[in-house]
Amino acid sequence: MGRQDPRAPALLDLGTATLGESGARVMPPRVRPAWPGARLAGPAFPVRCSPADNLPLHVAAATAPAGWVLVADVGGLAERGYWGEVLTTAACARELEGLVIDGGVRDVDALEAHGFPVFATAVALRGATKELPGTAGLATVVAGIRVSPGDWVVGDRDGVVVLPAGSFDEIHERAEARAEKERGMFDALESGSTTVELLGLDASPVRTEEIGTGSVGTDGIP
Repeated sequence: MGRQDPRAPALLDLGTATLGESGARVMPPRVRPAWPGARLAGPAFPVRCSPADNLPLHVAAATAPAGWVLVADVGGLAERGYWGEVLTTAACARELEGLVIDGGVRDVDALEAHGFPVFATAVALRGATKELPGTAGLATVVAGIRVSPGDWVVGDRDGVVVLPAGSFDEIHERAEARAEKERGMFDALESGSTTVELLGLDASPVRTEEIGTGSVGTDGIP
């Protein structure tokens, strides 16, 4: 979006699966990309809305630092379009990095056309009011994960993870080490090793039968 933090590309290259296996907090699978190919990484700007109201998102879009990601809770009522083309246009103009919301969004074609990464739990047509209390820039809980200002949020096709600011370096280092180990595993697999061997798995609980070169019957399991 123009003001991406220089640490973001490395996190995106590692991916949410590796980060999640390395200590990052994993949001539930219901939080998904609103459009294909959406990816984001940046410091979190938490937002808490009252159900069916998006006033705090308007405040956040006007006050969050460039390069940050809005991370919003909507009080459990997902069936509203809390975010759409108007707020996306505003966010892009201020060079925000994206949105993660445990709630609904709309105008998905426009979000994609802007290239604005959004992760949401629903696509919902019905709009929201703009008058109820909430918070912007204060710690809150989103999709069961506590998010504080300056924590890091990363989203890709696999999901969304949060790296607490105080654990960022430790998680990043673990993820880099895991990625390096996996690269070695890929090489070994391509050379003929098996995952059972490489991971030191005990295969004894699995009942198996040698299958020869002949055809497998119709009741065979692939």
